[in-house]
Amino acid sequence: MNFDEVIDRRGTNSAKWDRMQAYSGVSPDDGIAMWVADMDFRAPDFLQEAVQGLLDKANYGYFASDEPARQAVAWWMRERHGWDADPEWMSNTAGLGHAIAQVLETFTDPGDEIIIFSPVYHEFSHKIRLCERTVHESPLVIRDGVYHMDFDALEAGLTGREKAMLISSPHNPAGRIWTPDELRRLAAICERHNLLIIADEIHHDLIHPGQNFTPFLVAAPEAAPGTLVLTAASKTFNIAGARLGTVTIPDPEKRSRFQTALIAHQVQPNLLGIELTRAAYSPRGAKWVDTLVAYLAGNAQLFNDGMAQIPGLRAMPMQSTYLAWVDFSGTGMGMDEVLERVDGQARIAPSRGVDFGTGGETCLRFNVGTARPRLQEAITRLQEAFSDLQ
Repeated sequence: MNFDEVIDRRGTNSAKWDRMQAYSGVSPDDGIAMWVADMDFRAPDFLQEAVQGLLDKANYGYFASDEPARQAVAWWMRERHGWDADPEWMSNTAGLGHAIAQVLETFTDPGDEIIIFSPVYHEFSHKIRLCERTVHESPLVIRDGVYHMDFDALEAGLTGREKAMLISSPHNPAGRIWTPDELRRLAAICERHNLLIIADEIHHDLIHPGQNFTPFLVAAPEAAPGTLVLTAASKTFNIAGARLGTVTIPDPEKRSRFQTALIAHQVQPNLLGIELTRAAYSPRGAKWVDTLVAYLAGNAQLFNDGMAQIPGLRAMPMQSTYLAWVDFSGTGMGMDEVLERVDGQARIAPSRGVDFGTGGETCLRFNVGTARPRLQEAITRLQEAFSDLQ
């Protein structure tokens, strides 16, 4: 696999590239898309072969079961993450965005408060509001250059109106990996206050060398009765277009309620999503991921080192993911001026930090999951756009 190959995705109906101008004003003609969280790498052979297998059958009718995907997910969790998750605990949804909404509508009521740790993936607050629930932010604090949950402030701020806690693990943005001790402390707080735990672990495979990720229910197995875990192959293998996510619910009563809600809405996984997930969660997929994460870690280091050359910029150290988080407050500029330089001069489109909630107002998120020659071009453009600060 040649991750250095520069893939031109313009004009392919790619959200990341073909909606970039509408989002940021940066034209795809000469711009670099660094916002939507998908990667610019060619699909590996084992995924292409899975698609070819569907083509060879020449029939796209109803299928009997999603069990092949659930079995593959269970194998992957056991072999890659040490989590013995029963495939019978699993339900497949139309991606994790749908999963979050369905979980909220099934287990909470309109007006209920849902706790999130901000700044965090903007779809969390978006989905909460669309479901007519209330966002309850628990702002993260920065210690030793990385995010930490403020447990004391979290518990002191509870009012009794909170019904669930939605966490990103590893955390998006910046890729902070929560330690087992942090997850256990979080589980204890949720138990004391009767809070449902919704653990979005979609970035769990993108762990940089030398780092360790622990699934929530491996760290805190005692929390299983009140925990739902959200996973997908979509971020790891760049197959978000297949629209398949998995919700793992150990508790039988909660699992039955959720499955009933899916049936009521006629929600079933799609055939392509099943085949791609089955092919991804395999020994060949595991070998490819090992190569991928080493490349992504190199990209992250290259990008953060490049940002360190610009006075006033602070890029948070990345433990996982391909989503760099850069704070521009040290430049003394307002974000309008920052964006004029990033979007206007450098012709780069990152995600706006303000959309990630409290703590993100002076930040931008940059997707470094792209070929290194393109990443180096982005770094050079950013350095030139802020060259007067040297």
